[in-house]
Amino acid sequence: MILGKRLKELRKEKGLTQQELGDLINVTKVSICCYENGTRTPTLDTLLELEKVFGVSLTYFLGQDEIVKKQDNSYFYLSQEDIVILEELKKHESLYEKLIEDPKRTIELIDKKVR
Repeated sequence: MILGKRLKELRKEKGLTQQELGDLINVTKVSICCYENGTRTPTLDTLLELEKVFGVSLTYFLGQDEIVKKQDNSYFYLSQEDIVILEELKKHESLYEKLIEDPKRTIELIDKKVR
């Protein structure tokens, strides 16, 4: 879903229609629409073409913006969207504390509540 959101944002920033972007990278307007909606995933070749058109890295499309080193020295990535969620979550101290204490259970409770 991050890929679609970012693709749409970049396309609009450049002032391109879905048809115009499709023409630039040799895919149909329908394909661009599906990429943006998350119902279809672009091929590697298409991602490389999008990278050229927009001047961003493949990792940007994949939502891998920030490398985070864990205590065991392994790594994972956070997208800018992940960072926004964390910033908002920290504004709700009691919820944040519950997540720190028991992340799995708190997430399960939140999930039940939003269904």
